[in-house]
Amino acid sequence: MTEKKERIAKKMADAGLCSRREAERWIVAGRVQVNGGTLTTPACLVGDEDAVLVDGNPLKTKQKTRVWLYNKPAGLVTTYQDPQGRPTVFDALPKSLGRVISVGRLDLNSEGLLVLTNDGALARFMELPSTGLKRTYRVRVHGAVTKEMVGRLSKGIKIEGVAYAPCGIQLEKHSGTNTWLIMTLKEGKNREIRRMMKFFGLEVSRLIRISYGPYELGDLPKGKVKEVPCVLFPA
Repeated sequence: MTEKKERIAKKMADAGLCSRREAERWIVAGRVQVNGGTLTTPACLVGDEDAVLVDGNPLKTKQKTRVWLYNKPAGLVTTYQDPQGRPTVFDALPKSLGRVISVGRLDLNSEGLLVLTNDGALARFMELPSTGLKRTYRVRVHGAVTKEMVGRLSKGIKIEGVAYAPCGIQLEKHSGTNTWLIMTLKEGKNREIRRMMKFFGLEVSRLIRISYGPYELGDLPKGKVKEVPCVLFPA
């Protein structure tokens, strides 16, 4: 029976060591060895019989997939190391979690639900637009929201050559010059909501993610993390 082999970056992600993208960078940096030889390219297939070392340490077998929900406060960046020295999500998390991967990102000034996992394959699966997971946000904007704007966003829009998929948008409440919206996306491009609102002359003053796929923020206190059952698995 032929042994099943997988790409080395997937093996490293499945072991909870890092994301696939990070694994590829580690390989190029010469941090990974297979059967005594240092890898220089991620284009390598390995199986259970291969001896894989990362930074001189044997690669662990795949862990049980675990998922956590984190209520991210504003003021943290979703990265392991920030060149500007800003505080990160991973600095704020309890050390008892070990190495975890974020499913997507929330920018510095965004708040709310951040899904974390020890399984790189699951994180990638959840992030893919083809998976079709909805991301829902509460958004406070300064300025007037028009029916025309809602209609155009519901059909999809192109801004500076970038196409944004149709999004759901509902008016939650209005107070003075501020309006709270509920917005639902399926792609989650970088700063998507802020860019769409700016296109219509609106300034986002608060952005809170309240759900991602089957996971909801609920009443989880700001800055707190809790483990939940894994209900999604990559094909």
